[in-house]
Amino acid sequence: MSTLRVTAERLTILEHPNADALELAQVGLYRAVVAKGAYRTGDFACYIPEQSVLPSELIEELGLTGRLAGGKADRVKAVRLRGELSQGIVCRPRALAEVDLTRAAEEGTDFAALLGVTKWVPPVPTSMSGEVEAAPDLLPWVDIENLKRFPDVFEPGEPVVVTEKLHGSCCLLTLHAETGTVQVSSKGVGAQGLALKEDGRNLYWRAVRAYGIPELAARIADRLGASRVGIFGEVFGDGVQDLGYGASSRTEQPPGYAAFDVSAVIDGQLHWLDAPRLLAGELPVVPELWRGPFDAARVLELAEGRETITGRHLHTREGVVVRPAVERHSPVLGGRAIVKAVGGGYLTRKGGTEYE
Repeated sequence: MSTLRVTAERLTILEHPNADALELAQVGLYRAVVAKGAYRTGDFACYIPEQSVLPSELIEELGLTGRLAGGKADRVKAVRLRGELSQGIVCRPRALAEVDLTRAAEEGTDFAALLGVTKWVPPVPTSMSGEVEAAPDLLPWVDIENLKRFPDVFEPGEPVVVTEKLHGSCCLLTLHAETGTVQVSSKGVGAQGLALKEDGRNLYWRAVRAYGIPELAARIADRLGASRVGIFGEVFGDGVQDLGYGASSRTEQPPGYAAFDVSAVIDGQLHWLDAPRLLAGELPVVPELWRGPFDAARVLELAEGRETITGRHLHTREGVVVRPAVERHSPVLGGRAIVKAVGGGYLTRKGGTEYE
């Protein structure tokens, strides 16, 4: 999931092609449906992104009672309104009536706490949880920001690699070369500085052992002279999320697994490595969909369609992940240059799950 920030944004207002009383307010590359005439291009307003949970008072103020997602009807989710994808909420809450939104946008002020908006955290099934232990040296994964929110991470024409984003659960493995200690976690648990104790019933440990990932990490550490190696992959299958990719986590067979990143600590420095090259022939990796000069429209096009990892196009594609052809730092993000784009078909599917 992306980082939750509720910010003031400059709007670009576009015509809604299918509704006379509605318009589209564009924020970055996101578009949210708004009432016609409520805003003009150049106006500033508050933008509340998807996966936000709103307090009841704000829901009532915005006239959204009973119209949001989740069991409590309090979660912002992408919807199609008169055929157009609407992502997030554009509004001017009373709590911000005295706020200079133009200045707030320039300063990047986050209004989440002031408005009582929190990030939705999905429940975790028993097979994906377990006993935990402190893991301060676990190599963590990162929250990948959305291209639509940060369209300037890549320059037009910059060489990039686009891979398919699979809808499973992120599995983190860290090997400590000196001791041979292996730590395994999920993204959500790992973000708390915790690892899952080994348990043959646990989804992540089942995948790690079935695919020989600790042994592979040890070989990589030895080859690179690394003190720690992290291998990051997606565990998937029926019972993990609603999109199963023809695999299952409920049988004696191992769940599906595809690696998407490798990191290593070498001489005290963290390096992100070329996962497809390092793992070729050793471990399944996520499909590469395209390699070439960056073009935002092309990336958004690739985010749509059917999955490719099975070769059978079983169901909708979640989206894509974009990396530079050569790993680099992003001054826009303040970290790795990496973004995702999520397909509209995936966002508006019925019965979706989002376990971490």
